[in-house]
Amino acid sequence: MPAVALCCLALLAGGGGLAGCATGPALENREAVTGRPGDSHRLVVGSAGFTESDLLAQMYALLLQEAGYRTRILSVTNRELYEPALENGQIDVVPEYAATFADWLNAKAHGPDAPTVGSPDPTATMTALRALAEPRGLTVLDPGRAVDQNAFAVTAAYAAEHRLKTLSDLGAARLPVRLAAGDECVRRPYCAPGLKEVYGIDVTAVDPKGVGTTQAKQAVQSGQDQLVLTTTTDATLDAFGLVLLADDKHLQNADHIVPVVNRARAGSETVTRALARLNSVLTTADLAHLNEQVDSWRRLPEDVARAYLTDKGVLPRGSAHSM
Repeated sequence: MPAVALCCLALLAGGGGLAGCATGPALENREAVTGRPGDSHRLVVGSAGFTESDLLAQMYALLLQEAGYRTRILSVTNRELYEPALENGQIDVVPEYAATFADWLNAKAHGPDAPTVGSPDPTATMTALRALAEPRGLTVLDPGRAVDQNAFAVTAAYAAEHRLKTLSDLGAARLPVRLAAGDECVRRPYCAPGLKEVYGIDVTAVDPKGVGTTQAKQAVQSGQDQLVLTTTTDATLDAFGLVLLADDKHLQNADHIVPVVNRARAGSETVTRALARLNSVLTTADLAHLNEQVDSWRRLPEDVARAYLTDKGVLPRGSAHSM
């Protein structure tokens, strides 16, 4: 896709408008969004700058191109920057994570100490998210099957030895475990406290090696730790001999992948239908495999995205390249 001019990136980072990009009224300048959904034929697809977000942005752009839109991709790694840009129409569509984005918008609206609204219930999470997004001129489209949420893994050998398939199994086994995770794990309800309260797992210590980092996985692989916090779309588990334990009591929030669009520029039924085509095919396992192709096989996100959509019959073979 054509690169966005560096001056545009600099203006965005500085909080100003993007040259040549349409903007809409900021939230503080309106009580409610009442205009009809817009249908700009030139759309900017946002990416948060990591592999999975890049892949999703490429797939969104390809689907929109197939529907007749001209697209470009803008990578902005900080949600504090790209969410206001989405409100203002500098970015028209981004891939997001339902529960995480709901809690982020809730904190933005009601302060950092506001009770969380994301939950393990997908329906409740989507209802809360849409209620927070709508006054900001944002429309949250339907989620698909793909979910990228926190997950916990052990070595395949450890799982086989103790007959573990779920986190409930680990709790019932009464095994003391050291957990490789981020340092915030000691206080976050989805992490050590939740493992203890919901599953009865005996977490003896949190080894602060990060979420899904190579160092964290190596610590479990070597036996220094027994459990590692990672994600459901981690593509490298096999390389470390690790397997996920199912979150059978739904400790983790419903972080289904959802497209979020600027209603004034990309709120049309045509955009909605184009992006919904991904929901019929993309699964969590598919997304993990696509991540692997980029991270381990060193393929370009656009090539991986195009091949996937073509193989699934969502794009016709030989469809046009970037517009």
